[in-house]
Amino acid sequence: MTTITLKQLRYFDAVAEALHFGRAADACAVSQPALSVQVRELEQSLGLALFERAPRNVRLTRFGEAFRTRAQAILRDVDALDDLARAARDGLAGRLRLGVIPTIAPYLLPAVLPALRAARPGIDVHIRETVTPRLVDELQEGRLDAAIVALPLEETNLIEWPLFDEDMVLVRPDTDAGAPVPAPDQLAAMRLLLLEEGHCFRDQALSFCNVGAAREGLDGSALSTLVQMVGAGLGVTLIPEMAVDVEARAARVDIARFAAPAPRRSVGMVWRKTTPMADHLHSLAQVVAGAAQPGKDPVST
Repeated sequence: MTTITLKQLRYFDAVAEALHFGRAADACAVSQPALSVQVRELEQSLGLALFERAPRNVRLTRFGEAFRTRAQAILRDVDALDDLARAARDGLAGRLRLGVIPTIAPYLLPAVLPALRAARPGIDVHIRETVTPRLVDELQEGRLDAAIVALPLEETNLIEWPLFDEDMVLVRPDTDAGAPVPAPDQLAAMRLLLLEEGHCFRDQALSFCNVGAAREGLDGSALSTLVQMVGAGLGVTLIPEMAVDVEARAARVDIARFAAPAPRRSVGMVWRKTTPMADHLHSLAQVVAGAAQPGKDPVST
């Protein structure tokens, strides 16, 4: 009889995700030899190779690809059982795996985390910061309980709960202070600095400026990088209102606000429709909304 353990499945899935044994071991918080042994024992139990191994390359075999689909379904079901037990036992007093996109995390979490601990004593928040597509994948795979992202996502199996709306502002060199604020069509003709591909805020900025995705320009990996580039005179950029206090004080830039209708983004929290923690997550979303904009009512749904 073939013996397969959940540990082996989790280690296998980590390697299949990273396509690298060292990075997979780091993600699982184990040593690489320990992870490699478990994956090798899994292959021996199956009598088939799951990976093609080369000195600098790891890839799934055809069997490994088919096996991963089934393995992920099993892991999702196991995580769902864990969620069910957590919801019944702890509510939100235990572990909470929360994803946040990079254009929100540094600016929102300093206010939100203390509010969560005050509202739910004993909560153990695990933060995962990455771009929206990865958060959606990890949420759907059961590796996250909820995520804070820009809406809408329009994923049919996710609940979207609006938290608040905020304006985008223009960041330009301080030598432009007092100059008229350019219209969107004027921005399209300027050197517009944007986040690199994969960030939803990039897409929102392109949409406001009516610029196609194919464009010449300099891209950055973080809003702080873009603001510093503006301060060095390399162009202009857009940032969300929540980032102004943190980023504008660290560079020689001018913050300008657009005339109405200003570009805006909606920020919300999302979770799986099937999660047994839905009632608890709705309550948590209200805490997040209150911490994000003290004294203001959350966006109504």
